[in-house]
Amino acid sequence: MSHRIQLANQVPAAVSAMMGLESYLGGTDIPLSLKELIKLRASMINGCAYCIEMHADVAMKHGESAQRLLALAAWQESPLFDARERAVLALTDEVTLIADKGLTTQTYEAALAQLGETLLAQCLVQVVTINAWNRIAVATRMEHDHP
Repeated sequence: MSHRIQLANQVPAAVSAMMGLESYLGGTDIPLSLKELIKLRASMINGCAYCIEMHADVAMKHGESAQRLLALAAWQESPLFDARERAVLALTDEVTLIADKGLTTQTYEAALAQLGETLLAQCLVQVVTINAWNRIAVATRMEHDHP
């Protein structure tokens, strides 16, 4: 791959601000398993290999099964996700693809019913944050170092 700029070198204050969001999200009520599903699903939609690799690794280290991670690509058809996870995944899909149809009332209300207002707000911030990271990683062609 061609060399591209590293934002941390060029605009460290912007990366620091993004890390502030990550710090905030670390203290939210979103269960780690749900956070990683959000991050993985958005990263799949955005084609961000860097973030997929990172968050699949984190999810598996915290007990997520490979079967569920693979099924995430077709979560709507999979029986492996419960009602709460499905509501969050629908929210993730629609917010990630916001230009298609926005966040529909049906998806919003389903997420609100499953999460309540505070957790819904926190999940929205999580979706927005991973989408920002995806765009940074894809635009700058970030890659993990592999042995």
